[in-house]
Amino acid sequence: MENQDKDDPEKIYFEDIVNLKKSGGITIPKNIRDELFPESIENIFFKIYVKEKDKIILEILPEEEAKKLSEELKLKKATQQKIKPKSKEVGGRKKKEKVLGPQPDFGRYFVYDFKAQQKLRPILESIFYKFAETPINFDDAMGRIKYELVSYLGSNNIENARLYFSVINFLCDVIEKFNIPNLIEWINDKIIDNIKSKFLYEQSLLSLISTSNKMQKYEKSEIFVNKILNNIDSYSKNELYNILNSFENLVKIVYKDRSYPQIFELIKEKLLIYLKEIEDVDYKIQIIEMLENLKFIETAYNIAKEISMNLPPESHRVELLREIVKRLHKKPIV
Repeated sequence: MENQDKDDPEKIYFEDIVNLKKSGGITIPKNIRDELFPESIENIFFKIYVKEKDKIILEILPEEEAKKLSEELKLKKATQQKIKPKSKEVGGRKKKEKVLGPQPDFGRYFVYDFKAQQKLRPILESIFYKFAETPINFDDAMGRIKYELVSYLGSNNIENARLYFSVINFLCDVIEKFNIPNLIEWINDKIIDNIKSKFLYEQSLLSLISTSNKMQKYEKSEIFVNKILNNIDSYSKNELYNILNSFENLVKIVYKDRSYPQIFELIKEKLLIYLKEIEDVDYKIQIIEMLENLKFIETAYNIAKEISMNLPPESHRVELLREIVKRLHKKPIV
């Protein structure tokens, strides 16, 4: 065994010959242990690489990093075992069988890129199949969700918001495919208010509204609609584009399902408040059209008629408003 010059990266730090024990273990020579681990050999962890059949590499890891990597590898192996398709011999060739049952929808989960995305993907896949088990080991699945949040959240609010958004979209997919509506409450309690991006906060709430409506949990939808309306109020008055865009996105999500009219009334009341504060005619027309989509035909008609009558004749919006008034006049009042 030879201890080489430590300052020369081209030279080998230690060399020696060891043999594999019958138990499968390898004993690191004492002089190497004393040099590398002078205090204690307890809680020493290695990552093992086998890139070639005749070459094994051991990398020393800190305890926390080793535990984190160990959990990732366990989840990765579990995922590979779960999704590995069986094959049959067909005409001398192997034919893969189709995987049956619900499948993860990664296009839905990963809308915006973030650093931990590739590490998160196999973990979410593993958790998805945990929810597919009968009976569901709910504590195990949720424990993995909590672990991934703790592991990959950092100091960057945008990265964190994108991670939260992906996890929320994942859980919404799980809720819909496996009929687990109680997860809606968990997301509301544990995740949603931690999102520090206004845009992704609203996008997450829109996902929750859509899922809550599909599960007929309209009282939950009402909570999330109120949160969006409060978020809209937090914009400054010179951010009218963002304000109206948020309203547009909300109306697109809710307008098709009229099972819970309280939600429509909430949005209508807020729209009318902003209508009084807005001077721009184009923004007022946007509000009229949103009221129309929400089936508040009479209200939209009266507002459109009033605005058209008060516009100067030379306004380029007079003709458009007249057409809107005519269209609304022909629509039945719901």
